[in-house]
Amino acid sequence: MTARAVITGIGVVAPSGVGADAHWSTVSNRTRRTGPITLFDPASYPTRLAGEVPGFEALTWADNRRLVQTDRWTHLGFAATRLALADAGLPERAPDPYGYAVTLASSSGGNLFGQRELQRLWGGPSRTVGAYQSIAWFYAASVGQLSIHHQFKGPCGVLVSESAGGLDSLAHAVRTVRRGTPVVIAGATECPLSPYALACQLASGLLSAEDDPQRAYRPFDADAAGYVPAEGGAVFVVEELGHALARGARVYGEVTGWGSTHDAAHTGPDSAGDPAQYARAMRLALDRAGVAPEDVDVVLPDALGTPRHDRAEADALRAVFGAGGVPVTTQKPLTGRAHQGGSALDVATALLAFAHDTLPASAGPDRPADGCELDFLREPRRPASRVALVGARGFDGFNSALVLRGAAGRPVPQPRRAAESGVTRGADG
Repeated sequence: MTARAVITGIGVVAPSGVGADAHWSTVSNRTRRTGPITLFDPASYPTRLAGEVPGFEALTWADNRRLVQTDRWTHLGFAATRLALADAGLPERAPDPYGYAVTLASSSGGNLFGQRELQRLWGGPSRTVGAYQSIAWFYAASVGQLSIHHQFKGPCGVLVSESAGGLDSLAHAVRTVRRGTPVVIAGATECPLSPYALACQLASGLLSAEDDPQRAYRPFDADAAGYVPAEGGAVFVVEELGHALARGARVYGEVTGWGSTHDAAHTGPDSAGDPAQYARAMRLALDRAGVAPEDVDVVLPDALGTPRHDRAEADALRAVFGAGGVPVTTQKPLTGRAHQGGSALDVATALLAFAHDTLPASAGPDRPADGCELDFLREPRRPASRVALVGARGFDGFNSALVLRGAAGRPVPQPRRAAESGVTRGADG
């Protein structure tokens, strides 16, 4: 029989809060967590809003020796991974190192670290960079650091497909489980908030220049004018079902299908890619899951927030599900768009919705744009089939979809305090 891969641990570190319970509270209350950028002075930039992780203290999650070697994006990964392991009831050091693997997604790497070191190189008297510049910015840095620290020596890797990567990492984790590794750390975090990173995003022409956080990021809305960048994301423990049941683990849900396609098209304000390829990715995911479109409870879309891209996504959803054929909900206006971390956060939202037996209302649109008249969830409702599809479109042509089936008859997960889970300030596990 083909091994089944289930999710037994969720670690959220996002603008919605630190921990799955904080994230669910933000989603349930539709509390907007975007605001002025504080990680640097954005006064000279047209985009000055972002989603930042509130009150994040890196020393709570790693010792200073590891922090000075790594970027904030990796610091967020340290925290999310420790939260996921504690939530799953797994130790921080693998009892069987080759039975544990790490497969995360990345996009832009260590922006803040790289910016600081390059400014020192070109503007400081020493004309040097620190020894860790060579590894801290690297897109695989978080995977490597987590593998070393937790002694997870199974097949490790990094997926690079922008926003689609958060879903691709989970698909790859399932394949890794099916090849014989019982526990895989998957998901993604991101921190695209440095002057250089913001400049790169502005070059795309897709960022919002609105200064009012309540109006800045409005996907599928008649007033949509771009996205608000964000940091953070979510990390998961993906586990072979028999391994999870043998140790009495709680199961949030199962990854039952996935699909990925590519447009071979540059993403920009004048190009929204090929919605037919996005629709094909969704159909592949449904087919592999053995699920008919009418059996899907809810879709969590990419929700980029520009008129052209929103219409293209709406076209793809109608092609797969029919006009108004599936409830749609998005929470990205509450947090901002965290690239690969954002699609991983959507997976966390879907799994928590099933755990709480509540599909959350969508954070907009207030007035759907022409061509974007989808069946947006206006009020919370109970799931029926307990099946969700999460979609993501990575810049420059990546399309991915993931089908999740929520566990039935499981108790609502209870958040664990740090003392109960073994997560302590500055601890190394």
